[in-house]
Amino acid sequence: MYYKRLRDTREDHDLTQKQVAEILETTQQVYSEYEKGIREIPLHRIILLAKHYNCSIDYLVGLSDEQSIK
Repeated sequence: MYYKRLRDTREDHDLTQKQVAEILETTQQVYSEYEKGIREIPLHRIILLAKHYNCSIDYLVGLSDEQSIK
């Protein structure tokens, strides 16, 4: 599931949920719900994360295992 990829990518970048929530201009609680799969993450926030992590949207949502953008 994509929410595991969100958590793994955040941890790979040594960020806390609070730090990612600030990047997304949301609360830590809401971001935590994204990672747990309780709440769907909106597309505009996936785009922000892909830009921040410099990876593809496909990677973040689990459609690809290739992290780099071609």
